[in-house]
Amino acid sequence: MKLKISAVLSILCLFSFTDIALAANQQDLERLKASNTCPRCDLSGADLTQFSLERTNLRDANLKGANLSQVNLRNSDLTGANLEGAILDGASLYQASLTGTDLKSASLQNTDLSFAGFIGSNLEAANFSGAKLLLTNFRAAHFRLTTLPSGEVTSEKSYGWALQQPDEIEELEEDRKRKKKKRKKNKKKKNTIIFPQSNN
Repeated sequence: MKLKISAVLSILCLFSFTDIALAANQQDLERLKASNTCPRCDLSGADLTQFSLERTNLRDANLKGANLSQVNLRNSDLTGANLEGAILDGASLYQASLTGTDLKSASLQNTDLSFAGFIGSNLEAANFSGAKLLLTNFRAAHFRLTTLPSGEVTSEKSYGWALQQPDEIEELEEDRKRKKKKRKKNKKKKNTIIFPQSNN
């Protein structure tokens, strides 16, 4: 009986791994290799670490669970793509468009996100640890349990923090404090009554 159960489990595991391995459409992979463009393609679970994908059109592509570690995606169009659970560690997304992209549970550790746009993207449980941000646009993006570049995990956070570099944010904060202090000082001066001096 135990032997039968083991055999059944082995067969089930084998089918599961086969499904994962063959998740990506082979024709779509060949199309991507040949033309460097593959909108609406099924590349789920694919290992794309050997690909150079600079300026590639991957609009609305299914890249769920794909491995894109160290891949060059500079200036690429990933608008509306499904990148749920994808691995993009160390990749370059410099000036890439990820508007409306689903990045739920995706890993973007140490990724270059300079000038990239994540407008309206789903970043729930995504990991941005050590990522490089420079004028990265997260307007209207959905943050929930997202790991920020600093390592801080957030439940809900507005997009504004990501529009400047950390040192720029610090500078703006210092400037705000200086202005506040100056206003207080001016207010104090206005409220001070100066009595005219007597000549006697």
